[in-house]
Amino acid sequence: MTYAELTQRIEEAGHGLCVGLDPDPSKTPSGVRDLAQFCIGIIEATAHVAGAYKPNFAFFEALGRPGWDALETVSQHLRDLPQKPLLIADAKRGDIGNTASRYAQGILEVMGYDAITVAPYMGRDSVEPFLREGKWVVGLGLTSNPGADDLQQLALHDGRRVYEAVADSYLTWGTPHNLMVVAGATRPEALGALRDRMPDTFFLVPGVGAQGGSAEEVVRHGAFRGKPGMGLLINASRSIMYASSGADWQRSAADSAEALAAEIRTAYRA
Repeated sequence: MTYAELTQRIEEAGHGLCVGLDPDPSKTPSGVRDLAQFCIGIIEATAHVAGAYKPNFAFFEALGRPGWDALETVSQHLRDLPQKPLLIADAKRGDIGNTASRYAQGILEVMGYDAITVAPYMGRDSVEPFLREGKWVVGLGLTSNPGADDLQQLALHDGRRVYEAVADSYLTWGTPHNLMVVAGATRPEALGALRDRMPDTFFLVPGVGAQGGSAEEVVRHGAFRGKPGMGLLINASRSIMYASSGADWQRSAADSAEALAAEIRTAYRA
């Protein structure tokens, strides 16, 4: 999906809802035993509203071979959706050279994902191998976890914070047309500062919902300024997947996704 296509889709929908797939066997609804079918059930319940999906590879990898088989089943289902949502592999790869190239080939080419999350700690070498024609890198930038302050907010000798230096580097390693940035919902003011720095870059925003971030605050601080498309993919995982542990889990997931999409839309069009 190109920059122009993603911009148009979000503008037409009025929201950029991304549904994260973090299937935890200890939290699945009663009577649900198959990991792939649970994820497919969530997808089927939300496909009418979600503009993107983000399977978290760790939840599949933790189960070994059965988990990898489930991931492939879920990935195939996502690829076959007639809505053709943006597919983001939440894999957080961060290696260099041939290793990074193999990760990129396996996830972006063989598995058919549109985008992959990447950690930039090893520098340009850990990002560039993922920059492929028609694909997106989603680089970690300003994350929503409590420990983010350990490194991301450290002051450098030139006055910038580490996350600001990373953002500036992203602008030279890629372009807004092939590189997005992860920017957490729990730090809306810093999100606004990041938008000042990266006026044309799409942000993938976790932290709304279970982590306590506000969709209204995210849109107010992080949306594109003076141009269409919002520039935000706002992710929710647990608040949608585990909206109910009962027999109504699919209906509850749909309701949760629709409510968040409406909240984003209201904030965007205010």
